[in-house]
Amino acid sequence: MIHSMTAFGSARSEFLLGSVSVELKGVNSRYLDLAFRIPDELRHAETALRELLGSHLKRGKLEVRVSFARSGSLQQRAFEVDQLTLINERYQAALKIIPDLAAPGMTDLLHWPAPNEYNEDDSPAMWLNQCMQAGRSALQELILARAREGQRLATAMLEAAQEMKKVIGTIEQRLPGILDEYRKKLAGKLTDTLNAACPNGFEQISGAELSARIAAESSLFSLRIDVAEELTRLDSHLTELRVILSSGNSESRSAAKSLSLGKRLDFLFQEMNREVNTLGSKSSSLEITQSVIDLKLLIEQLREQAQNIE
Repeated sequence: MIHSMTAFGSARSEFLLGSVSVELKGVNSRYLDLAFRIPDELRHAETALRELLGSHLKRGKLEVRVSFARSGSLQQRAFEVDQLTLINERYQAALKIIPDLAAPGMTDLLHWPAPNEYNEDDSPAMWLNQCMQAGRSALQELILARAREGQRLATAMLEAAQEMKKVIGTIEQRLPGILDEYRKKLAGKLTDTLNAACPNGFEQISGAELSARIAAESSLFSLRIDVAEELTRLDSHLTELRVILSSGNSESRSAAKSLSLGKRLDFLFQEMNREVNTLGSKSSSLEITQSVIDLKLLIEQLREQAQNIE
């Protein structure tokens, strides 16, 4: 299955003490880069979440946002005098060390746990379990989204490959005509040159000798513009591209198990670009030059799309 690196997944896990939300947002990257935004109260869950994501993802820059909320309505919560007194005492003690420390706001007071909210069940392990449950659900949603986007990328790349196939076919059909046109131009130039150098030149040279000279020059020209080998290799690369995008797995390619699909495609497009450059250097007509430009544009489109593939 082709997987894109651009996707989003989120999940929420609720239990008696509150809820935990996990959001995953991925974009393309050469390597796996995990960036966590997690509150200090749940910082102990970062390592486990990092191991979970690393075991399922190979590449991509992933932003991981974790948030939590304790059960109960903060708007309906009443302050206790003893609790406010304790907060004030701690704040005054902190001021002696940090004179410019700002006073706690209403939001801080609402989130300050009341004494009766502490119980033996409110342990880091309980919240860790909820973090992992939400993380697994968000990861599953992310993987499904990556697969859907990957399928769309594969479809677009197959369409570009089909366009390249058409351009290659056009070049193959045009080559015999280019050689025939060159023979005619060469015959005209030889005739004009011979007449200019010696008006009665055709009396000194036979038609067979002139034809042999034209045939020899045409053979040399055909060798210079022979691109059959480049076209064959380019067609082979397109076949490999279709195989990779159609299968979407590396189990059948044991030698490349450790190489990501995106990197395999990037190498393949480098080879395609090399063949097209050689094709352009042998170009002898404006039509083939235009075809080479079209092939380069299509390869660039393929490379841009492959950058999002894991």
